[in-house]
Amino acid sequence: MSKTVTVLGSTGSIGTQALEVIEMQGYEVKALTASVRVDEIEKQIRKFKPDYAALVDEKAAQELKIRVADTDTKVLSGLQGVCKCASLGADYVLNSIVGMAGLEPTLSAIDAGSEIALANKETLVAGGQLVMKRAKEKGINILPVDSEHSAIFQSMQGCRDKNEIKKLILTASGGPFFGKKRDELANVTVKEALNHPNWSMGAKITIDSATMMNKGLELIEAVWLFSMDPKDIEIVVHRQSVVHSLVEYCDNSVIAQLGVPDMRIPIQYALTYPNRIPSPVSELSLTDYGTLTFDKPDYETFGLINICRKAINDGGLYPACANAANEEANLAFRQGRINFLQIEELVAQAVADAPKVEDYKLDDVLEMYDRARGYVKEKIKG
Repeated sequence: MSKTVTVLGSTGSIGTQALEVIEMQGYEVKALTASVRVDEIEKQIRKFKPDYAALVDEKAAQELKIRVADTDTKVLSGLQGVCKCASLGADYVLNSIVGMAGLEPTLSAIDAGSEIALANKETLVAGGQLVMKRAKEKGINILPVDSEHSAIFQSMQGCRDKNEIKKLILTASGGPFFGKKRDELANVTVKEALNHPNWSMGAKITIDSATMMNKGLELIEAVWLFSMDPKDIEIVVHRQSVVHSLVEYCDNSVIAQLGVPDMRIPIQYALTYPNRIPSPVSELSLTDYGTLTFDKPDYETFGLINICRKAINDGGLYPACANAANEEANLAFRQGRINFLQIEELVAQAVADAPKVEDYKLDDVLEMYDRARGYVKEKIKG
């Protein structure tokens, strides 16, 4: 069956893999968006011939408009342009934008009636209450693309009653610094932090994996996606990234989803759900791996997980604050302005100083985003 798909963040790691899946399945691309990478999105436009494309950077968008003037693709710019692309009514909008910038386009896509294939953690971390309420009102499915949440989603397909679920078990690779203690991490370099053992991801997400902030964000995301109490979500370190996550049921049976570490599996499942079809991904050979290991996280060394768990327990805008503070601190580390351990310290300080807010609107989320990032900038400057 032919489907139309809009890919938000099409030049990133998830976006490019999504286009591989789309091409293999013969789906039509409705729109493409990116931040600033003109060369890459021009190639995608010429190959997939979308109706619309958008670049967040205004100058880059103007250059792209000139370059593709010989095509039928209309080029838009800024966040408004991205939201326009999200609101075209494609069957699916796959959101792989990095960071809080993915929230408003997700809401635009929901309002337009598109199913959401979600690879943008921050959409639910920062605005989970808003997004899930809007999706429910519109009757829209939010299909997870993160490998861990896709694994949970797949492992729940035989579940007749949510009350049968005892807990969710999120697996973590442990990143490049597994086994290290805090005093060994003070002087690690950006290059070392970007050396992920299993996955090929963008820089921001790879640093989040090194700090294990990504697992804290995924915990919050799982709370919203699966309506779970945070205390019923366990995290285990699984270095091989073969068991992508698990669901434990009330009879203590555990169902897991396994596969080689390749994002095209969860991407394809989100776009073809509830059907399964052949994919380009390699078969899993358990005998090649031989041994699969599982360890408890070191919460003392990687304390950002606990900060995220407390933030979602406290509710309101605390998760949005933790996310925004981390975005700024993560960037500052990549730019060499702070050391590795300061990422956690700055996020902890921002959350501790954040005001308590119960119910919130989109404007409140955006205000908290600016407040938390500004707070971190001031701390670094001071």
